[in-house]
Amino acid sequence: MLEIDALTCGYGGPPVLRDVSIKIGEGQLVAVVGPNGAGKSTLFKTISGVLPPSAGAIRFQGADIRDIPAARRPHLGIAHVPEGRQVFPSLTVMENLSLGATTDAGRRDWKENLDKILHWLPRLAERHDQMAGTLSGGEQQMLAIGRALMGNPSLLLLDEPLEGLAPIIIEALLSALKKLVADESLAIILVEQHAKIALQVTQTALVLNRGRVAHFGPSAELLADPQRLTSLVMAQ
Repeated sequence: MLEIDALTCGYGGPPVLRDVSIKIGEGQLVAVVGPNGAGKSTLFKTISGVLPPSAGAIRFQGADIRDIPAARRPHLGIAHVPEGRQVFPSLTVMENLSLGATTDAGRRDWKENLDKILHWLPRLAERHDQMAGTLSGGEQQMLAIGRALMGNPSLLLLDEPLEGLAPIIIEALLSALKKLVADESLAIILVEQHAKIALQVTQTALVLNRGRVAHFGPSAELLADPQRLTSLVMAQ
């Protein structure tokens, strides 16, 4: 589904990402972990088209998307939920969800997608007519994810979705993500500071360190070697 080959990019100075190469298939749940400043959010910005790479290739569903603008990438099936939730506080849950159906596929399958999302994230169904600004932090995160899913994506990029959430909400959200992958063959890439939690629920781990790939393989391998995990994730 997603192939990144020798990707290098940055913000005008020294590269933030250097020679990054990964392949992610349908139905994969992938954790991206690493120390602060390793390039995790930069990777997402490049995949979603916000940040152009200086070298390398990005292929999605077999097609080169490097020159496709960010506004067109959701129509290809790429949805990006950035850090910070960013819901519309003065709109209801349903109004927020409706705003996510901006792609051709999202408009075509609006009712079907809505029914699925309210099934996966039942808290949104319970609060469908509530103003988004009155929701808890965890509920706002669910709403941001639900809004992204209204576009009918095949690849979902989640940047720090667990930040600041209570353990019971984290458990509910991760359970919903696993169900999404199982039910829809949706690929999800999860950038997360809570490395152990992310590795426990994902199949594949990408560790970035100083902008380079330090590990790309089964999450279980890192969980089984705590010393190596600590050295990779914490090293600067």
